[in-house]
Amino acid sequence: MTTDWQFVICDALEKVYPDADPRPRADDVGLSVTLGEPASFQLAYRPPFDGSLRDPRPLHLDVVGDSADLVEVRRVDLVPCELPAFPGHDDGYDRDAPGLYPDVLVPLNGGELWPLFGSWRAVWLDLLVDDDSRTGIHTITIVVSDDEGRERFREDVVVRVLGVRLPELDIVNSHWLHVDAVADHYRVPVFSEAHWELLERFVESAAGMGVNSLLAPVWTPPLDTGIGHYRTPVQLVDVEETSAGEYRFGFGKLARWLELCRRNGVKGVEVAHLFTQWGAEFTPAIYARRDGETVRLFGWEVSATDPRYRRFLEQLLPALVNVLDDEVEPGKVVFHVSDEPHGRVQLENYLAAKSVVTDLLEGRRIVDALSDFAYYSSGAVPVPVVATDAIEPFLADRPDELWAYYCVSQERDVANRFFALPSARNRVLGHQLFAFGIDGFLHWGFNFYYSWHSLRLVDPFRDTTAGGAFPGGDPFVVYPGEDGHPLPSIRYRVFAQAMADHRAMQALRDRDGIEAVLELIDPDGGLRFDRFSVDPVHYLRVREAINARLVEG
Repeated sequence: MTTDWQFVICDALEKVYPDADPRPRADDVGLSVTLGEPASFQLAYRPPFDGSLRDPRPLHLDVVGDSADLVEVRRVDLVPCELPAFPGHDDGYDRDAPGLYPDVLVPLNGGELWPLFGSWRAVWLDLLVDDDSRTGIHTITIVVSDDEGRERFREDVVVRVLGVRLPELDIVNSHWLHVDAVADHYRVPVFSEAHWELLERFVESAAGMGVNSLLAPVWTPPLDTGIGHYRTPVQLVDVEETSAGEYRFGFGKLARWLELCRRNGVKGVEVAHLFTQWGAEFTPAIYARRDGETVRLFGWEVSATDPRYRRFLEQLLPALVNVLDDEVEPGKVVFHVSDEPHGRVQLENYLAAKSVVTDLLEGRRIVDALSDFAYYSSGAVPVPVVATDAIEPFLADRPDELWAYYCVSQERDVANRFFALPSARNRVLGHQLFAFGIDGFLHWGFNFYYSWHSLRLVDPFRDTTAGGAFPGGDPFVVYPGEDGHPLPSIRYRVFAQAMADHRAMQALRDRDGIEAVLELIDPDGGLRFDRFSVDPVHYLRVREAINARLVEG
């Protein structure tokens, strides 16, 4: 039983669960950030509850002092999770029972802290300085008062804002933004002005966590779609069939998409996959206007090697490549054949499908996600995107360009961002990508608001596991806010910190050499994708050490 309010200042790598005392922020670890980089921490609170006190009135949080205008405060809301972990998971999870998990970050309207009787809750605070004139020490004073104006808590948090700007991320950071999920959730017509306004906000949000490459739905991406089923069409290229097997194309929507991305700092473009997922057996759903009606030209009923598809691509791909060459920086475009092929039979299918487009994409980068080393060693995939739990053979016999990914299957011993994993297993990725010189990272689920195989739309505030198919935290990293603005999550913020770590490492490497960085992040040489520190304070100390070196001169 507690008889008084309790308050704890926590760092950004703590998850405040309702039923567990939170870990306080370490007193001997400072908090410094560079210009344009948020400094994040949390205030955890628990109301008194002795069995008789049931006062539902809120407390009021104020941030006071000269730095108050730089601080954004959000409440950490709990979300339901029916599948936090698969059976047989490793011992590094916070917990594995269905329940409520802290994740979505919601603006703290009116500064009100609503109690959850007998349980902990938290608010998330970010200080952001982008003005060179405001570098230096910032003292954030947090004051919590009750409904009658009595002060219940007051504490200062000191943040040092360095007069340093980090370089742009020098690796690809790609997350698949599902354009159809935005239209479907908000119930707006695809590519209506309302849809474009929403897409602007989602792309801006993606850029806020360091994303610099997005999947372009040139045609509706053939991803996570049940065989025989079709997702809402979101095709950026207009197609008109002028006569049998002859086509005319319009690229106005694609140009608008590319401009939207550029405007938000996203320079990389991934052209949607040319063939279906998990084997490259069929063609994507592609629609055209024929005699004044919209018809589906291709889809599950058309094989990958059908001559009609080849004839279509002979007309489309040269025109598409010309547009991309005009609109996108050199080296920023990649093409995909098929996602996650595996096994000998699928390798044969993959090679057959790839042969359909090889000459049409000569000299272009082809990048695909896989786990089977044979797809690289055979020459099928020149730029592999490798699952982090299968990457060791690729590090031993390294491709010229190597990307990494994790998703639902990377649930043992490696980094990931499921609800049930501690945030350190999210933050470590920045260290790993840098230490091993990985050229890109890809994640499939920025905003997948569907069930498994996209069979139905789900409410992501209620269903966080794609209908029970994936551990909570895999399908999406932002929530669709009621006002059309994506709501970030704890996992979003921590992933952004991992990318900021990488950028800080780049800055130190470029000045002092890579060994200077490795001495700080991996002094014992033991870092691997399946072996890393699980101590959250380790990542905070390392970043403080890097920041200290950056300002030494």
